[in-house]
Amino acid sequence: MKTTVRLITKQKQIALVAHDSCKKDLIRWTKAHKELLSSHQLYATGTTGHLLSRETGLAITSLLSGPMGGDQQLGGLIAEKKIDMLIFFWDPMNAAPHDPDVKALMRIATVWNIPVAINETSANFLLNAELFNQEVNVSVPDYDGYLAERLG
Repeated sequence: MKTTVRLITKQKQIALVAHDSCKKDLIRWTKAHKELLSSHQLYATGTTGHLLSRETGLAITSLLSGPMGGDQQLGGLIAEKKIDMLIFFWDPMNAAPHDPDVKALMRIATVWNIPVAINETSANFLLNAELFNQEVNVSVPDYDGYLAERLG
């Protein structure tokens, strides 16, 4: 598929997700970066979003819980170019009942070429990268062009 360019603005749309065993770590990490995150639009899957909002006071748009479809909702937002970055503290040692949804979420994040952090260290790297505070052009699939060719 051909590609086009998408602008990621200075104010990022950031998704925050954590498996149950990693929620405390994500809360602690979010508290440590609260000032930096507060100027961005934050999204999270259900339980994580409610916990983060309660514990940090940050405005967070909470979707459904991951196992109830939240991972898929988040994937839809990524495909609609409404999420610029995914921070997902996941537990590779425990299988979750919604592992296929998690795999699909990671796949769609890769398809739409958004930055993804899968642990605290990679999340720190993303937030401290020079590009985090800049407008950035990224290459994404030219889905509109694809449709025009197919349907034209």
